[in-house]
Amino acid sequence: MLDVLVADDEPPALAELAAFLRADARIGAIHQASSGADALRMLSAEAVDAVFLDIHMPGVSGFDLARALEHFVQRPAVVFVTADDAGALEAFDVRAVDYVLKPIRPARLRRAVDRVLAVRAGVEGVDGEDGETVPVPVGQAVRLVRRGDVRWVKAEGDYSRLWTASGDDHLVRTPISELEESWAAAGFVRIHRSYLVHADAVTELRLSGPSPVVVLAEIELPVSRRLIPAVRSRLVRADRR
Repeated sequence: MLDVLVADDEPPALAELAAFLRADARIGAIHQASSGADALRMLSAEAVDAVFLDIHMPGVSGFDLARALEHFVQRPAVVFVTADDAGALEAFDVRAVDYVLKPIRPARLRRAVDRVLAVRAGVEGVDGEDGETVPVPVGQAVRLVRRGDVRWVKAEGDYSRLWTASGDDHLVRTPISELEESWAAAGFVRIHRSYLVHADAVTELRLSGPSPVVVLAEIELPVSRRLIPAVRSRLVRADRR
């Protein structure tokens, strides 16, 4: 059972969110706040497992509240429930578990509860796989792409395009240089100024000759000559593990 707090400055929206959560048998106590400031006062006095927050509230916004929660000894999981489809990337910068768009669909809210429970249980993926997720805006929704499903990445200016095992591609507003730094420990290797590849996706190295490449099942990707020593070291070592 999860004890939760819901915060929204619009009474009808607050009542609807609380009612949807109350219908979920996994939810225990539900505390309601009509502003970010009220929510912060309540959370300072009462520990909860998760908070479901609107973003745009007067005074203390949902983002402000999420940042304040970083200082809590036991930080509750944060889920944003909002009509603002432009805040998804900032929401995940403040470690939100999920981002649910209004109008609320009960099935979508249940999936958010699923994610809260998974985080509390320490589940990062299936059979120890990499379960970190990347938020990808898609129209009026936000799709969560598992980093463990990404095989290679292509730079597109200040954006990056992620290619997954299913052959799908997803454009994210993150430069490839940032992904190179933050994903290195997860097995991603920079092979070219425009490409990042997961070591496990590489089936063959062709690093001699005029056009060095790494080979994946679905594509050959170019390797920068200056990066050949680092690519050989990282990928050969990965193959021996």
